[in-house]
Amino acid sequence: VQLQASGGGLVQAGDYLGLSCTAAGRSFNSLALGWFRQTPGKQREFVAYIGGVTVNRAYADSVEGRFTISRDDVRNTVYLHMNSLKPEDTARYYCALRLRYTGSSDSNEHDYWGQGTQVTVSS
Repeated sequence: VQLQASGGGLVQAGDYLGLSCTAAGRSFNSLALGWFRQTPGKQREFVAYIGGVTVNRAYADSVEGRFTISRDDVRNTVYLHMNSLKPEDTARYYCALRLRYTGSSDSNEHDYWGQGTQVTVSS
């Protein structure tokens, strides 16, 4: 399975940015997906996940109310819509596929990872 993330870039604080992640080699259908982010010298941190069958969602406290995760199983794509971006959102963002129906905020519980896409928010 190969996950390809795209949509990162340089934006100003308060702007919107949308990320997408498409899988090749395996259907997403009913499987859980997550977004994580990482800055140099820090551990990868949970951002959001979306479950499979029930499509339940969860968010990190730091992004709750500003970010929205969604999925399109026909296009085999997961999205992260990021509103009201802050400089502290600057990181490399990774999508991940979990071979379970339920989502997880634990990066160790995901089976496949994309290469990441850089998001930089200027103040």
